[in-house]
Amino acid sequence: MVFVWSRLTGGDPYFTLSQVALNDAIMIVAFAPIVGLLLGLSAIVVPWDTLFISVVLYIVIPVILAQIWRKLLLKRGQAAFDAVMAQLGHASILALLATLVLLFAFQGEAIIQQPLIIALLAVPILIQVFFNSGLAYWLNRKVGEKHSVACPSALIGASNFFELAVAAAIALFGFQSGAALATVVGVLIEVPVMLLVVKIVNQSKGWYEAGLTQRS
Repeated sequence: MVFVWSRLTGGDPYFTLSQVALNDAIMIVAFAPIVGLLLGLSAIVVPWDTLFISVVLYIVIPVILAQIWRKLLLKRGQAAFDAVMAQLGHASILALLATLVLLFAFQGEAIIQQPLIIALLAVPILIQVFFNSGLAYWLNRKVGEKHSVACPSALIGASNFFELAVAAAIALFGFQSGAALATVVGVLIEVPVMLLVVKIVNQSKGWYEAGLTQRS
């Protein structure tokens, strides 16, 4: 989803790609141990093979397939590559909307019946997104980075691997579990909040670039 946010803000595609690649590399190594540690502190027994399979299926394999596809497209020329990327931009928005609809379909009844629990889950997510994105955006301005770099930097700093969390929660505890509900709610909250962050960084472009002019 970071590519979607970056595209909506006019972010530097190469910087975004490097960020996502680094983030994925870290998650390949860190996701399973972190989840195992946190659930272990809660006295929940976690099958390590399930965590590793989740990482392989939802991070490693997509990254490998993306690199293979990229090389095949570039063999056909830069124009063909750019054309496919333009089409994927529209498809990614539709895929994001379809994901939200499917997630709500799985947990819609539980979400409607437990508004207080949903609110309690929403508060830390809102704080985390606004604090991380605001801090990253401000720090980029302070060090003089251009707006097209600051936007994806702020957005990836505030985003979460909820897609992977949903997959792991469903695999471990089932569709109707509280863990699955928590991760689904995370996605449903994160998407509109991140769209709000996108709007904020777009509308504050003048303020951001004015600060860069003053520095120079």
